[in-house]
Amino acid sequence: MRHHFKILFLCLFLWALQATASHASERVMIFAAASTTDAVNQAIAAFKEQTGIIAVASFAGSGALAKQVVADAPADIFLSANTRWMDFAEQNAAIDTKSRRNLLANRLVLIAPKGGNSIALNTLAADLGDNRLSLGDPDHVPAGIYAKQALENLGLWESVKNKLARMSNVRSALTLVDRSEAAAGIVYATDAPIAKHTEIVAVFPPESHAPILYPVALTLKGAKKPAAQKFLHFLTGEQARAIFERYGFSPVEQH
Repeated sequence: MRHHFKILFLCLFLWALQATASHASERVMIFAAASTTDAVNQAIAAFKEQTGIIAVASFAGSGALAKQVVADAPADIFLSANTRWMDFAEQNAAIDTKSRRNLLANRLVLIAPKGGNSIALNTLAADLGDNRLSLGDPDHVPAGIYAKQALENLGLWESVKNKLARMSNVRSALTLVDRSEAAAGIVYATDAPIAKHTEIVAVFPPESHAPILYPVALTLKGAKKPAAQKFLHFLTGEQARAIFERYGFSPVEQH
């Protein structure tokens, strides 16, 4: 009897060990643009509830994430805030090109502290005075790249380029304005409502900058991982669409 008990215990132990290993192998890592933080975290929670699979996110500026993906960081999915950095990952053979698609769209807005000095788009340089304009670094951060395009097309860049507070990502740009450490900022429409002490004072004309698209793709590691494939499929489905729309994103129709 004792012998049978030992065998049963051993079988249960091996089963538990196998289940734990299987569960760990299902863990999904997504590298996602900072501007998607709240929406992606909610999508992760909904995905876990539906499938039992754990997904973990690393949020940062898309440029920093793309470079990490190319450097073989342990990412299964990459969600970028612009096509430029996804192109970079693709050109460096770091993603599964067949899985790439445009997932979301966004808008660009000018924000200012609530109750602060009047800020308008057409008089931006004068309204800033000696104060700073907060935005993602236009050399690297997608929100900053779009912002520079818009300012150039509206004839405002030269008058404000020396007043910039260049931040490492769009959420940092938002925080600076929310703390009244910058007189104004340029962020995504989806970011603005998160800050309690800021308000949108202008929306940039869509034609003033390239379309704000968020491409997503499996990395080469992720392409070999069924759990990552499931999560990507979830992100393009109706439940995730509703989550992204709740946070102000415009889902891109999948074909």
